[in-house]
Amino acid sequence: MNANSASASPPAPALDLEPAARRVAGLLAAIDDDRLGGPTPCPDYAVRELLGHLAGLAAAFRDAARKDLGASTALSPDASLPVLGDDWREVLPRRLEEVAAAWRSPAAWTGLTRAGGVELPGEVAGAVALNELVVHGWDLARATGQPYEAGEAELRSCAALLAPAGDDTGGTGDTSNASGTGGADSAGLFGPAVPVPDDAPLLDRVIGLSGRRPDWRPGS
Repeated sequence: MNANSASASPPAPALDLEPAARRVAGLLAAIDDDRLGGPTPCPDYAVRELLGHLAGLAAAFRDAARKDLGASTALSPDASLPVLGDDWREVLPRRLEEVAAAWRSPAAWTGLTRAGGVELPGEVAGAVALNELVVHGWDLARATGQPYEAGEAELRSCAALLAPAGDDTGGTGDTSNASGTGGADSAGLFGPAVPVPDDAPLLDRVIGLSGRRPDWRPGS
């Protein structure tokens, strides 16, 4: 490879989705069939719908990374309640591996792609995919009574993505925009932000920005 072709290569991805995907996969073994009807922090979803949503978004963002634009990337997540297939215990872990692998390609972060029926830059789609895994991973852990943590780089990316337009800090106390997206309208991604103290843990602040109460528990 000569110097010119090397300089034209896409930069290495700034974000790694594998830790977030592996955390979600690690929650699945503790979810027996009796838990599938339980509530989650997503008001319209029981655990089964949340699992179905995770399976769908993993496929959609896998294909978005590959620029394989078709039915999986065209469907809005609000079109209907997700349906959980009977084979979800095999399908969901595989899809989580696939979406993480797809976003390890530098080319995934360049150009335009589509997810949820929306065309957007690859770098934004990657940040949204990470955010979906982190926040819905927290949803699943909280709904099923399991511990959950996330890495600081992941959380800073999520905070930057979820921060209202014009606010680059995302409540992190850091003026750098970790995701490079320039902020987003949080009501457009999940729901109106829930106020959380500035000195709360970063995970709690991200969860608040996503429209959830960090102290949510089943039955609360």
